[in-house]
Amino acid sequence: MSNHTQEFEVHGWNNNQNIHVGAGKTWNINAPDGSSGAIIALHDGHEGEQAEITKKGFMGNDFIDMSNIVGAGGNMLVQQVNKPWTRKGDPLFMQHLNDAWHKASDDTKRSLDRCVHRDGNGNVTRIDAIKDYPQLEAFVRTFADGKTYIGVGAWNGSPGNDNDNHQSSAAEGNTDILVTYNDGDATPQSPEASPVMQSFQAPHIVQRNISSAKVQGPGIILRNHTSDKQQYAFYNNYWNGNGTAGANFDHPDPIVTVNANDSYFVALDESFKGRVQRGTQLPATWAEFQISASNDGAAHGDISLQQGCDGAAAISATDGSGQTNGFQWDILKDAPEAAIQKKPDGTRALATTVGNWMSGPNQAAIDWEQKKVGQQRAYIVGGTGVPDVASKNKCLAVDFF
Repeated sequence: MSNHTQEFEVHGWNNNQNIHVGAGKTWNINAPDGSSGAIIALHDGHEGEQAEITKKGFMGNDFIDMSNIVGAGGNMLVQQVNKPWTRKGDPLFMQHLNDAWHKASDDTKRSLDRCVHRDGNGNVTRIDAIKDYPQLEAFVRTFADGKTYIGVGAWNGSPGNDNDNHQSSAAEGNTDILVTYNDGDATPQSPEASPVMQSFQAPHIVQRNISSAKVQGPGIILRNHTSDKQQYAFYNNYWNGNGTAGANFDHPDPIVTVNANDSYFVALDESFKGRVQRGTQLPATWAEFQISASNDGAAHGDISLQQGCDGAAAISATDGSGQTNGFQWDILKDAPEAAIQKKPDGTRALATTVGNWMSGPNQAAIDWEQKKVGQQRAYIVGGTGVPDVASKNKCLAVDFF
């Protein structure tokens, strides 16, 4: 996607030979099922950001992550083709790095002088291997924690960093893999973009963990990633103000059933502003959204844990922009008991972080969610810091895990 030829090291495929991808061009690499490798961007001969990939690994799933352990000099993302919710990496890593550098104290800059390389204008052009500089790891975590591998993760007896470990979570089934690189925004221009890596498998083997409902107009595509049939309840706000709303807790409409590992398109009126959640009971994870915003006519949405968390969820644009946010890993497992509040039906969930008629704010839940998810992926205690997902075609995809 960049305006210049970019060199990449290829480990594990392509006979371990480097490739040079022309400006705006695509390169296809055959990657047999069961194989592992990495694609590493080079900057003046120095290794930088890398996409680490295992094709059809444990339980038939691809495993992908984006790592800056050995350095950085550009922006790179990795995802399964047509599945933006599997995306790993920071599409503006270098821009965020530069912002943090220019805001850093003189003491911080002095401590990083040997490993942060700048141009004549003082802008960062690349950084050395994070694994070799503890102070560099701490600095990068201030703007990229949870977006890319920064430390070494769980390795050789060390528990690693939780946000790094989450980068190793499985993707969804076995499909082609898309790796994008850019000096600017590395977000794919279209989910149908040609893959950089192609799965090499027998023609009769088609692994799909979930069906793909199609956009049919304004509304929501629900994706149930669980192994059980699920009900999802939509709640239209009672009223909406400037940054405020009257949440609807007692009149769901519609309530939709989605089969295990299936998806379903739900048509909604353009005036809809509210949420969808699992079932009708609290605590529950909310996917908050509006179908047509007054300022741009687009659908907008986010994930909220303020009224509890009964599982992971993500929200994505369906207009080809590739925007997505939320999380897909299990944060209920190993959660402290002080953070748990059972639903009326006995289902375990994390308690509300802001309070409601059943209880006040639960500090243990706040602390756990800040540690395991972070405000950059979901609203935990309100405020700001959660990137909005917008889709110009008035349709968002909501994934429940």
